Amino acid sequence: MHNLIKKPIHSIIAATVATVLSCSSANAIENLTAETAAPGGSINLSMVHLAEVAAEAGVANIQVADGQTLTNSIQNVAEGKTDIAGTPYILPFLLSKGRGPYSKLGAEKGAELADNLRALYPVTLGIFALYAYDSKGLNGWDDLEGKNIYNGPPRGAALTNARSIIQLVTGLKDGEGYKGVQVNWGQAVKTITDGSSDAVVLPILFPDSRITQAVASGNMTVWSVPKDKWDTEGFQKYLRAPGSAPFTLAASEATLGEGGVTLITEDGTFRGLATIGGDIVNKNMSFDLAKALTKAHIDTLDRLKAKAPFAKYAGYGVVDSVKSGMCGPNPLKYHEGAVAAWEEAGYTIDDCAKP
Repeated sequence: MHNLIKKPIHSIIAATVATVLSCSSANAIENLTAETAAPGGSINLSMVHLAEVAAEAGVANIQVADGQTLTNSIQNVAEGKTDIAGTPYILPFLLSKGRGPYSKLGAEKGAELADNLRALYPVTLGIFALYAYDSKGLNGWDDLEGKNIYNGPPRGAALTNARSIIQLVTGLKDGEGYKGVQVNWGQAVKTITDGSSDAVVLPILFPDSRITQAVASGNMTVWSVPKDKWDTEGFQKYLRAPGSAPFTLAASEATLGEGGVTLITEDGTFRGLATIGGDIVNKNMSFDLAKALTKAHIDTLDRLKAKAPFAKYAGYGVVDSVKSGMCGPNPLKYHEGAVAAWEEAGYTIDDCAKP
């Protein structure tokens, strides 16, 4: 006779379930949602790349919705409706104050929501410059008075920055010294090429996809911010505004296309205000997940920079607090998991950027 010890059936089931759950958790992969801008820019590229490498690393499956209005996207992250979003850093600042597109929320609610946001890594969205078709006969910033200038979409950070830069360089205000032309990003190239504007003041990259498409319709010239205007107290102060940073590049390295584009700068250095942003998450994302996502980004920076001609100058991997637009008036901090990933990889994160 065999001496069998009978266990209650519910104990056997419980043990089996525990084993399955243990195995599942060991191989768990998160399912996340993300929002970003339209394809063709640096903030879209960083998110699409993250989705690719996070899946490869077994960290997360990220469902990316592109072409989104980032003003809404970061509010979705703050409210826990979306896991990750790309943003220019001016938006968390405006949210924290309940200003601009968040004025209906008010300062108290806006500050509460902004406090929920944390950054994983920075991205340079573009560097503001003036450009126009040579057929328009412009000689630079001093020729903008009375002209029609395409300066951004109907609302948002790009329009605010373009108006401010034009005023700082020329003293002209939109609607007074010149007529601003505003259309959505999806109509940008058409607006540049159809002749409805005499000049354009928008963020560019090196090379820039909009200029590359537009130059097919005629030769163009791009003008750097003049050095004497750049050195003024007012311009230097604006370079430190939330979501902004100074950007300089040797003109010899400032590739703008295959041909037909001339860059004008008086001393061989391109100067412009960079719009800085990044991919952000809610502060309640777990330490381990934020760290793993950031590590996937850091470990594949070379691959990311090789994915597009402009990626070399898109600020990927640049965590210097000035160049990355952190600290100062910017209320946004890195997620503690992201800090751990950057520091373990040998980068320095300033204390002012830590939560």
